[in-house]
Order: sequence, then C-alpha cells, then structure tokens
Amino acid sequence: MAIAGQLSIEEKKYSIPATMQAAVYRGVNDVRLETVPVPQIGAGELLVRVHTCGICGTDLKKIASGSHSAPRIFGHETSGVVAAVGVGVAQFKPGDRVVVFHHIPCRQCYYCRHKTFAQCETYKRVGCTAGFKASGGGFAEYVRVMDWIVREGTVPIPQDVSFEQACFVEPVNTCLKGIERLELEPGETVLVIGQGPIGIMLSALAKRSGTRVITSDLYEPRLTISRRLGLNEAIDASRADTVKTVRELTEGRGADAAILAVGGNGLIRTTMDAVRPGGRVLLFAQTVHGEAVIDPAAVCVDEKTLLGSYSASIELQEDSVRFVMGREMDLESLISHRFPLSKSVEALKLAANPQPDSMKIVIQAGSSWEGSTE
Repeated sequence: MAIAGQLSIEEKKYSIPATMQAAVYRGVNDVRLETVPVPQIGAGELLVRVHTCGICGTDLKKIASGSHSAPRIFGHETSGVVAAVGVGVAQFKPGDRVVVFHHIPCRQCYYCRHKTFAQCETYKRVGCTAGFKASGGGFAEYVRVMDWIVREGTVPIPQDVSFEQACFVEPVNTCLKGIERLELEPGETVLVIGQGPIGIMLSALAKRSGTRVITSDLYEPRLTISRRLGLNEAIDASRADTVKTVRELTEGRGADAAILAVGGNGLIRTTMDAVRPGGRVLLFAQTVHGEAVIDPAAVCVDEKTLLGSYSASIELQEDSVRFVMGREMDLESLISHRFPLSKSVEALKLAANPQPDSMKIVIQAGSSWEGSTE
C-alpha cells in the first residue's frame, strides 16, 4: 500500500518534474517568479497541471494589504489536466480535464445548517495548494488538490469547453449567490455599479432573472462590452450623475435593487441613494474591513435593506457548472489579457491597476504546453 506523499505505479507512467515555476507572494506588493518543488500528493488527492487561472480581486487585495502571511502561492480560479492521482481516487485519471473549487463546507456545523457556508471553519480551510500554506496555488504549473476537494469540488470539463471558459465556474458561483441574496423578482429594475468582469456577470445573471438592468461605469470601453452582451441601458458615470439618471429612468423612485461591484467604500452611499424606499443594496466587492459613510435614516425611515454576499455556495455549485459548461454566456469574451506564467508578475500588476481596456486577466501556465490549442 502506498503511503501519503508517494506516487502509485499508475502515476509513474506520467513524467512529472521535481520543480516548477510559480508566482510566490513574499510580502506586501511583493510577488516573485520562483522555482519551487512540485507538490507531493497523498491518498485521495490529485495533482493538477494548471492550464488557466483567472486573477481574482480578493487575491489582489491580499497581496496589496499584507493580510496574509508569506510565503504563499495564490490563485483559485483554476482549470487544467489531472497529472497524477493518489491512492483511492477512482473518479479521475491522468489526462482528465478539470476545474477545481478551493473551498468546500462541512455541511454540518451551525453556519452550514443556516446556509451561511462561507463562515464554516472547514470552508475557510483552503483545499488546493502549490506549496507553502494552502492558498489556492493556481499561479503555478501544478496544484495539489486535497481529498475533500477531490470528492466534492472537482468538476470535469467537457471536451467542447475550453479551459478559459471553465475557469469561470467559481466566480460565476459567487455571482449566483449574490443574485440569490437579492431575491429579485421579474419586472424589477436593478442597477449594477461597475462593469468589470464580475459586474458584467452579475448584470447578466440579474437580467436572466427577468429584471430590467441598468449598468454604470466610469469607463466607456467596459460599457461597450456589456452592451455587446445585451446590457443596453448604460450610464457613463464619467459624464452623468448615476443617481439622478436612475431616478429619471424609474419615474423618480430609484431602482428596486442595486449591486455595488466595485471595491472600496466610497460608492456605498451613492448606491444606497440610487434605490427607492424599501429597495435593496448588495455589497459584493467590499472584502476589506474598514469604515464607511451611510445614511442610517435610509435604512430606518426609508426601509432600505443593506446586504452582503461573499464567496461561493455549495448549493449553487451544480447551477454554476451548468451555466458555464452549457455556455449560457460567452465568458471567454470577458478575457482581455492572457499572460504566460513567466509574466505572472506583470499580469498581477496590470490586474491591480486596471486600465479602460482591461477586463478579465488570466495567467496561463498551459500556454507553454507543446501542441496546446487553448
């Protein structure tokens, strides 16, 4: 019987190097391309050769704030190919194309029973690593997927779906969770502030719920992309007052619901002002603790509801997989920049300092694969 850390006979058929390249976080705004050991897997685990990993705003905030100890290898929107399987893994084999979630809840604790899965202590344990303390690991050539993620958080990619499309499964799940939190009803008007990749996905999912969607962004190129996806009512916030325009479009009332898909706290008050009395506001990108200015009477007297949504929901995993793998939305069209792993530091810098023409940015260790068609 093989022991943890050793490769089975099946695994030895595939050539796996001893070392690999990875973008290693070493401190505040300090990420370096380094050579590190390829992670060893144990019983019930997978080794996945990374093809594509999307850059998420939460990783950028961790890098910029120093909120996490160093060293680490971030990246959790990961798709790739199974390179090796640990003892006892029967549902996957080397060569399988997969996308992996990095969090899965226990389903039994107080928070899971109340469906607040992101607060579950098991959920908070990251189940994918490329070395050091588990932090996702997608900004590397290989990722170790731990046993509970193999069982419940690893999803096969159909042959007609690209690695790029597939890497959106986790972010789509987070967006579906946010839309569910708003309890949208057909015919309602929803304002989405921010038309980056997440804002566009939230807008498309809100429209899918039967609502009228109004989008807002400072960058006209982003509004142009959202219009291509059928989000035709748009406010160029660099030229028009968003709150005033929304009220003009809703007979003076304001939107029924609004989503703030832009980081930072400066637009919270604006977002609340843009909804009608009794309306709802969802904070989707406010992941750093701090202070914000709100009008308390808007909550009390105007009966507006302030909501938050963070990370993914296990209950929406199948829905997110169907949405992405069924290509209900051409998510690849949201990718504006593709960087090889060798230029991952440059990719992270661009993602942290977005430009009018930058949307989703991905790091592709798989771009160096011989014969790659992705």
